[in-house]
Amino acid sequence: METSPIPVVTVQTAPFDDQRPGTNGLRRKTAVFEGKKNYLQNYIQSVLSSIDLRDRNGCTMVVGSDGRYFSRAAIEAIVQMAAANGIGRLVIGHNGLLSTPAVSCIIRKIKAIGGIILTASHNPGGPGGDFGIKFNVANGGPSSDTVMERIYQVSRTLEEYAICPDLRIDLSRLGRQEFDLENKFKPFRVEIVDSVEVYLQLLRNIFDFNAIKSLLTAPGRLKIHIDAMNGVTGPYVRRILCDELGAPANSAVNCVPLEDFGGRPPEPSLTYATSLVDAMKGSDFGFGAAFDADGDRYMILGEKGFFVNPADSVAIMAANLSTIPYFRQHGVRGFARSMATSTALDRVAKAMKLALYETPAGWRYFGNLMDSGRCSLCGEESFGTGSDHIREKDGLWSVLVWLSIMAARKQGVEQIVREHWAKFGRNYFCRFDYEGLDPRAAFYLMRDLEGVISDKAFTSQKFAVGDHIYSVERADNYEYIDPVDGAVARNQGLRIIFTDASRLVFRMSGSGGGMGAIIRIYAESFERDPERHSRETQVVLGPLIAIALKLSNIHERTGRRGPNVIT
Repeated sequence: METSPIPVVTVQTAPFDDQRPGTNGLRRKTAVFEGKKNYLQNYIQSVLSSIDLRDRNGCTMVVGSDGRYFSRAAIEAIVQMAAANGIGRLVIGHNGLLSTPAVSCIIRKIKAIGGIILTASHNPGGPGGDFGIKFNVANGGPSSDTVMERIYQVSRTLEEYAICPDLRIDLSRLGRQEFDLENKFKPFRVEIVDSVEVYLQLLRNIFDFNAIKSLLTAPGRLKIHIDAMNGVTGPYVRRILCDELGAPANSAVNCVPLEDFGGRPPEPSLTYATSLVDAMKGSDFGFGAAFDADGDRYMILGEKGFFVNPADSVAIMAANLSTIPYFRQHGVRGFARSMATSTALDRVAKAMKLALYETPAGWRYFGNLMDSGRCSLCGEESFGTGSDHIREKDGLWSVLVWLSIMAARKQGVEQIVREHWAKFGRNYFCRFDYEGLDPRAAFYLMRDLEGVISDKAFTSQKFAVGDHIYSVERADNYEYIDPVDGAVARNQGLRIIFTDASRLVFRMSGSGGGMGAIIRIYAESFERDPERHSRETQVVLGPLIAIALKLSNIHERTGRRGPNVIT
């Protein structure tokens, strides 16, 4: 029996004034996307309309999610609207699941025009949690400022959206599904693909899987404990670390993606990945790792819970890239880090005589450097590291780098870290997060602080805390000029740099899912003397933190007694 073509319907709507995407796309409370009529559809239409019609007609896009609540309903809407807006083919992960690194990988592999990722990263899931929509472009990386501005401008004047409300797909059935649409010459095609396979093929071409497998299976094998935190990485961990590389099945926990991530924020940090920390401290595991919801962030722990600061992690990777076949074959071009990340990577770059780029927060800046051949490895202090194999940070790739280093050096995590400090010095580093602040209070705090550090007299200031004296060398509101296209990013954070290379950084962020503003304070102090490399981070940085609190008056101005999170 011949079926009738599926009708394309135009629905009248009205614009929303709060759909400007940020560094991580558009994030709001899930109730906003689910409960506000047309809120989801408006934003999807804005994303699709931001693509030039000539490029959009018949093109291929990738769609995936971290499995959080409301993802399936959102994917159904995306499919229906993509069909109505001329997209020719959608490639979607099995059951709607694709990690952010896998989306980047697939976009690049099949030369798609872009991809839509449904994630709010490490923010909580469930009906009371957060939801996000992120658009990655043709290089596999996050949207540029120009693309995000185009999406926002469309959203401000949107009066209608196109949709095929009768189109239904089965996310559980692998393979191709085709649909005839009214007034369309070619059928609309949806391909449900294995969530792991393409990404696994890429990793096989990067790493020496035999060396890692031997590390995990040979006599005296390394015992590992991996916590996927009920995010999307679970199936990847099972397939790659357990099935492919031979780690015992009980090495991996919380590997079933859940809509609420088991009721905890899927954040790989000492604050939230407490079950991993406890397991490492209470057993004989030699290596532990946790991942966030969409699989782009990670945390590394060594034996007895030895914590690897993410800024140290990227520096140690950089110093040991020769252990990875991919870099032996392709060479290493340069390194990059976000401005707030510690300068540990700078010291490795200098020793290797390679360029070091300092960028604003946001992976899109790294993408430009990698596309132009300037950068091979990059990282952020927020537990994100990646290389030019894709254009996103990549948690599981980072874990495989660490396992490769351990296999090659035949050393444990702590010994590798301490030898790195002995060679390059230790950058003590921490971050204080003040979350859920009143946006106006946060704005005025940052404005007034900028006024203080911009005063000419500030550069001659000396701060005495106990027996420490810190002399200001320079202070500014960080501005970045992209060496590739000359684009300028202003107001990227307030920096105070002292004569002993210590630093304080203040940044305001709005990526908290509609839960107010976040002010982050970063403190860093360099120590060359190996005899002083085992001190408590908070003790070392206490004087700097005291200066930061005094300068900003953050407790008095926000009514807080301390930060929500310390990392």
